[in-house]
Amino acid sequence: MEPARILIGTSGYFFRDWVGPFYPSGTRTEDFLGYYARHFGALEVNSTHYGIPKPGMLARMAERTPPDFRFVVKLHQSMTHEQTLDRATTQSFLEAIEPLKRAGKYDGLLAQFPWAFHRTPEHRRFLATLRSELADEPLFVEFRHDSWLTPELEPSLRDHRIGFCSVDEPHLTGLLPPITMLTTDDAYVRFHGRNAHTWWGRGAGDRYDYEYKPTELEEWVGKIRDLAERARRIYLFFNNCHAGQAARSAKLMQELLRQHRLPV
Repeated sequence: MEPARILIGTSGYFFRDWVGPFYPSGTRTEDFLGYYARHFGALEVNSTHYGIPKPGMLARMAERTPPDFRFVVKLHQSMTHEQTLDRATTQSFLEAIEPLKRAGKYDGLLAQFPWAFHRTPEHRRFLATLRSELADEPLFVEFRHDSWLTPELEPSLRDHRIGFCSVDEPHLTGLLPPITMLTTDDAYVRFHGRNAHTWWGRGAGDRYDYEYKPTELEEWVGKIRDLAERARRIYLFFNNCHAGQAARSAKLMQELLRQHRLPV
């Protein structure tokens, strides 16, 4: 078995407050992605959660990245937070990502559900319906509520060809602990930061304002090594987006894994 390809990146890249902390001063916005792609091999497209773009936007993103660059695209909030699967919206979303497929740079979709999406019969049926509507797409699911962590979860996700998204987030009641689970060929981890004091605040902005320490990321090295022995690819995306923190954390993770001789 070939070693797993470990792909490290961030959840989004178009942040003006990264100019200085990550992008060199004076970098034009249209040059952000090209610079980003010189440092990372993958991107989690986060903007699609808030609005479905025109296909041309993702076509331009594909053009500005090297041939082996990879994209995972976050589902629109109507599918995850509003839990509606309007056929026109779903079709529009699939049309938007088509340029990434044509470019050979598309690796799948991320469904990030809110904390209120508890494990109930209704929500389990919705997840099955979502999988059916996106039957031809690689799909990863991030749960925020720990009620999903039952013995049935792993075999059920595997049966439905849904990848489990592991998370690093504060150790708070009801949130998922930092466990890993491989339910498809590929593994997925999102790093949100550990802002326990601001996690339940009114605005989500402060939630992700967090700078990871090397010792905190070291906690993941053994887990990543274990996944690398079994997975085809591993995606590690940092969502602590403020002022370039995600990019710095991603670079730090690259260096830690190199020190442990893991393939990045």
